[in-house]
Formats: sequence, structure tokens, C-alpha cells
Amino acid sequence: MSGEARGGRSAQLKHTGLRHGWTTGACATAATTAAYTALLAGDFPDPVTITLPKGQTPSFALAAEELTDAYAMAGIVKDAGDDPDVTHGALIRATVRRLPAGSGVVFRAGPGVGTVTRPGLPLPVGEPAVNPVPRQLMRDHVARVAERHGGSGDVEITLSVDDGEEIARSTWNPRLGILGGLSVLGTTGIVVPYSCSAWIDSIRRGVDVARAAGRTHVAGCTGSTSEKTVVAEYGLPEDALLDMGDFAGAVLKYVRRHPVERLTVCGGFAKLSKLAAGHLDLHSARSQVDKGFLARLARRGGADDALAREVAGANTGLAALQMCRAAGVPLGDLVAFAARDGALAVLRGAPVAVDVICVDRAGTVVGRSTVA
Repeated sequence: MSGEARGGRSAQLKHTGLRHGWTTGACATAATTAAYTALLAGDFPDPVTITLPKGQTPSFALAAEELTDAYAMAGIVKDAGDDPDVTHGALIRATVRRLPAGSGVVFRAGPGVGTVTRPGLPLPVGEPAVNPVPRQLMRDHVARVAERHGGSGDVEITLSVDDGEEIARSTWNPRLGILGGLSVLGTTGIVVPYSCSAWIDSIRRGVDVARAAGRTHVAGCTGSTSEKTVVAEYGLPEDALLDMGDFAGAVLKYVRRHPVERLTVCGGFAKLSKLAAGHLDLHSARSQVDKGFLARLARRGGADDALAREVAGANTGLAALQMCRAAGVPLGDLVAFAARDGALAVLRGAPVAVDVICVDRAGTVVGRSTVA
């Protein structure tokens, strides 16, 4: 297939004409790499280059640096590209200190980075709001710097964001119990820009490319983690993968007019619970997880009154899922079936078979429907 006809996530992004950016996790990793290098070698690399989970090697210019006998600090200004991200332009700092041998890598929340205060998130209560993938990315880069410059790799990393507490008021962090600032996020290191009209147009192009290539099974995925899941499950080629992001309705409405034999919808449990509840735009600014709806689903799955009340009052969709799993209530499957039925309603009898897979943040399948 020619380069012009290629489909999949990268082709969709190129088709939008929008410029991608870098996640807070990528910026924190770059700042950490520069600071630890200076602590061991006496000089800051500028620009500093890191390796992202999919192998890209972006370089970042330093916006701040400080080196003492006790610590090194480096700062990176986040560039979110053409995405309307509230953290665009934020200065993300990493301060690195040596720790005794055997301590490993310890993360601290500095000014402007939040702390987890409620259950239901992928981090324990009391931990800095630095998500698992960025943590691992920073650990990997610390290990590489240590190997290159003769360090032990035992460090304390304090992450901070200038004005982060104020910026966080424009996010969902306070409602989720992440207090004191922003979260350090990102699974790929890359911010994919979402102009609604441009991205919906790219979804349509993706469907057209898949049909032209003779694909009979395509998958609409909410992000890179769910994309990996459907590839592992079904071995789908790149041009059968649609990066639908939050625009589930755009995929369903276009496939209704331009059918394929089978559509798999795969995404995070919380996002797909919104589709199950009837939302077609899954963005957090335009739809929220309805815990009352989840409680009603849980009752169908055998939850008693006490569990249903707990689900209705859960901090997050993930917390509700965990409560139900502990009680043997298959909430993940119930959401997947409800989302499938919601998708079929939008398809209005188009000759498209649909199945739904719900995953957690690690990509583990936590719910699935049959094909209908």
C-alpha cells in the first residue's frame, strides 16, 4: 500500500494537519534525565534526548537548571502542540538527589504536583500523582544515565510544576481527590491533538482506507493501550485500526453509512461506561462517568443494596469496578454488553456485527461482550 493510502493512528494524525505535543510524563522524564546527568557528570545536556515507549527520540531544550553538591534541578516547558491542553506552556521541574545504595527510585510531589488522597486511582493514597507509565519511563532513563556515568541509580525525584495548583483547578483532579496540583500523565509520551472537526474527518478517512484495503474487521480504539489490546486479541493490521479517541459517535455514524462486516470497540472501562450510558462524546469535559448508572448495572449482575450504594458513591469508575470484582459482580462485562447495545442502536440495523472490550489502564481486559 502506498504511503498516501496508509491508515491507522499515524496516518490519522498526519491527515488532520495538527501538530502533536509532549505529555507531562515525557517532559518530566526529560527534566529528570538532564538533572541526573548533571548530578553525575557535572554538566546539563541541552537539549536533552529521551526515548519514548514506542521508540521515538525527541529532544527538549532546558528552560531552567540548577546544580549544587546536594541536588540538580532541570526544567522543561511543556509544548502540547495544537491540543487545547491546560498544561501547555507549564514549566515542569525535576529535582534529583542521591539516595543510599539499594533505595531505588523514590518519587516526591513538589509544589504544583498533586497527591492522591482518595482510593480508585491507579496509585495508592498518599502517593504523588505520577502515573505508572511515566514512573517507569523515568526509572528506565535513570538506569541508563547511571550506567553511562557510573551512578548507582538510587535517587529521589521531586517533580514540581510552576503554578500547577492553580492550573489544576481547571482539571478534574480536585474532584478525584488529587490535591495540591497536577498529575504527571501519559502512556506514549505524545499528546495527540484533537480538533473535533479535523479528528472526525480523520476517522472517516480511516474507515475509507480500511474498506479500500478490503478489511472486513476494524477496531475503534480510545487510545494506544486499547489499540495494543485489539492487536493482541485479533492480530488486526494497522489500516484496520481507527483512533477514535473520544469520538465514538463519529465512528458509529460513519460505519452506519459505510458498513464493514465487524466493528470492535475497545477502550478504558470508564470511557466505555459513558458509551454504555448513551454518551457518544466520551471527553471528560463533555460527559462524565455516571456512578448511579453503574450501580443499576451492578444490581443486574447480582449486587445487593449495600454494594449498589457503594458503587453509586465511588470516587471513580475504576473504584466501582474494583468494588464489584471483589464481590464477584461482573461489572466490566455488564458495561461491555451495555456499550455494545448502545452502539447497535446508533448503527440502526446497518449490517455490522459489534463487540466491545473494556480494559484497565494497564491494558488488562476487564470486560467484554459477545459479538452481535
